Amino acid sequence: MLAAIAAGAILAAAGPALAQGKVVRYVKNGNLTILDPIWTTAYVTRDHGYMIYDTLFAMDENNAVKPQMVDKYEVSSDKMLWTFTLRDGLEWHDGKPVTAEDCIASLKRWGARDTMGQKLMDFVKEFKPVDAKTFTMQLKEPYGLVLETLGKPSSVVPFMMPKAVADTDPFKQFGVYTGSGPFIYQASESKPGEKHVYIKNPKYKPRAEAASGLAGGKVVKVDRVEVVEMPDTQQQVNAIIAGEIDVLEQLPHDLIPILKKEKDVKLVDWNPLGHVFIIRFNWLTKPFDNPKVRLAALYAMRQEDYLKATIGDPAYYKVCGAAFICGTPNAVDAPNGMLVKPNFEKSKALLKEAGYDGTPIVLMQSTTLPALTNMAPVTKALLEQGGFKVDMQSMDWQTLVTRRTKKDPADKGGWNVFHTYSVSADALNPIANSYFAANGDKAWFGWPNDPEMEKLRDQYAKETDPTKGKALAVAIQARALETGQFGWLGQWYGPGAMRSNVTGWLKAPVPVMWNVEKK
Repeated sequence: MLAAIAAGAILAAAGPALAQGKVVRYVKNGNLTILDPIWTTAYVTRDHGYMIYDTLFAMDENNAVKPQMVDKYEVSSDKMLWTFTLRDGLEWHDGKPVTAEDCIASLKRWGARDTMGQKLMDFVKEFKPVDAKTFTMQLKEPYGLVLETLGKPSSVVPFMMPKAVADTDPFKQFGVYTGSGPFIYQASESKPGEKHVYIKNPKYKPRAEAASGLAGGKVVKVDRVEVVEMPDTQQQVNAIIAGEIDVLEQLPHDLIPILKKEKDVKLVDWNPLGHVFIIRFNWLTKPFDNPKVRLAALYAMRQEDYLKATIGDPAYYKVCGAAFICGTPNAVDAPNGMLVKPNFEKSKALLKEAGYDGTPIVLMQSTTLPALTNMAPVTKALLEQGGFKVDMQSMDWQTLVTRRTKKDPADKGGWNVFHTYSVSADALNPIANSYFAANGDKAWFGWPNDPEMEKLRDQYAKETDPTKGKALAVAIQARALETGQFGWLGQWYGPGAMRSNVTGWLKAPVPVMWNVEKK
């Protein structure tokens, strides 16, 4: 009851918003602090991006890439020249038209930060505007994943921005939030730590097709969305039962039975492909600069321990030894039961070969994302059985996200190991899956540097034969295990929740608020 009262007190701060037409109040899986979607892979920032920006292409609910801002595109017979023409009527929130030059600048900024974008840019010779609505992309050689890259659904997404914004150094955050998407961000009404406010963009021109996944017509059916920041999970559940919020993105699995009994609340499986847990090592700091130490850690992993501790109900998880998501084309299990059946003696033997001196490794634990809170304690127990000494340091997710950017030694404010998770749509192939990038400073946090891995990824990117592509995916997974690049720790699923008077939550890897209707 106290939690419900507290929730009401927070939401009452919205004040006159109740009189501003149809308002959806929405609680996400974390607080939004970074608003530049190129700056971080955090999903709350990605979701903010989908509210206010648009994309050239998008993935539908069947994982097919479809034009979004693009009206039509052409590919030369040699597959080297791509021509893109924008739809009529696209304009920025300030009323200026969206131009080809805006899109070129946006692609260049995104391509400097995103691992999938970086790989595409390795093949790009130049971009050229043809006219106000048309531009070309000239490749150095054919690239097999152009549409999959431009239509990638999740972090980091190639959102289109005005050229003046997109010209910002990709390694510096911008402070202007002008998009062309279906919602307009209300910075003056937003207060980090409390809420973020978005209003319907009255000039947005949806595509004619029906909405499907992240593709099709982005028709906004409410006047205002308030993303309410409410970190306590019990408080979230109390608030949706009381009708003080309308949508809850991610439910703690232990609280699902409570909401199943509520007649005015319904559970929604908005991401049927689910998520995958990840363990990430820092290649720059001892002892994980040694591949034998990283491999020793992987030999100590047991997926079911993580899944039982974090998810609990087997109906919502799957043990899966495949990096590229069980049930999808590139999936193949890791050999010898790795990541599924631990081999602690092998782990200890590798640590001895590596000369591990028993210095405790720094394991960062997130305490504010329910899906991750119990991951680090399981890792601590498993690694200790495998011969490691572990210093588990607890912190909120935003602190962890900041600290993981540091390359300092672990005892100087850096880190050795942490956990995260990805939507499974981000992990379907070796280019989309950012954890496989091994290009040093350009790679995702942990900064693996493996030229052999990059050669394999280049071959995969150029391959057009699915059979040969699958063989390369298998080789890439084997290389990641051989070098101890990172570990995948099981797939999991979980519904969100909506009040019964709210409908239209689309099935997609990303929770989006267009198509949502409140009666």
